Amino acid sequence: MSFWEDLLVSLVPGIFTTIDIVVLVIPLSIILGIALASIRVYGNRLVSLVVATVVAILRGISLVVTLFIIFFALPQLGIYFSPFWSAVLAITVVSGAYESEYIRGAIQSVGMGQSLAAQALGFNKAKEVIHIILPQALRSALPAISNECIYVILNSSLASYIGVQEMFSISRTVNSLEFRPIEIFLTAGLFYAAMATFSATGLKRLESKLKIPGLEVTR
Repeated sequence: MSFWEDLLVSLVPGIFTTIDIVVLVIPLSIILGIALASIRVYGNRLVSLVVATVVAILRGISLVVTLFIIFFALPQLGIYFSPFWSAVLAITVVSGAYESEYIRGAIQSVGMGQSLAAQALGFNKAKEVIHIILPQALRSALPAISNECIYVILNSSLASYIGVQEMFSISRTVNSLEFRPIEIFLTAGLFYAAMATFSATGLKRLESKLKIPGLEVTR
C-alpha cells in the first residue's frame, strides 16, 4: 500500500475513538450544564455557593490538569477510570462547567412575566422550570452551547496525554515511524476540521429550526 493508504488505515480506529468521545461528552456535558445552572439559580444560598465554587475551579484549571487529576491522582484515593473514561469524564466536567454559565445567564434572561404566568396557570416550581423556563433558556443559549460543542471536538485530542488511542495520538505514533509531519498532521487537522464543520452545520440548522420569529438571538 502507498503511504496515504497506510496513513488512512492507521487513522481509522483513532477517528472512531474520537467520535466515541465526542458523542458521549456532548450530551453529558449539556445535561451537567443544565443541572449546575439550575442549582445555581434555584438552589439555596449555600448550595448555590458550593456549585459556583466548583464551576469556577473547573473553568480555571487547565483541561490537561483535570485529565491528570482524574487519571493519575484519583487512583491514589482508590478511584480508578480507564484512559478512555478518564478523558470522557474530564472533558465532560470542564465543558459542563462552561455550559452551565451560558445556561445560567439564559435562565436569568427569561422575563419574570413568564414565571408569573406559569404560577397563574397552577404550575409548581419544577414544572415551571422544566416546561416554561428551560425551553426558552436553552434556545437562547444554543449559539454558545454550539461553540462549546466545537471545543469538545478539538479538546478530544488532549486525551492522547493519558494514552487514549484517538486520532491525534495515532498521528503522533505514525509520525514517529514515517517522519512526515506535514502530511500526517495536516491530514489529522483536516479530519478535525471536517468534524467541526459537520457539527457546526448541524447545530446551525437546529438553531434555525428552533428560532421563533421576532425572538431571534443576536450574536
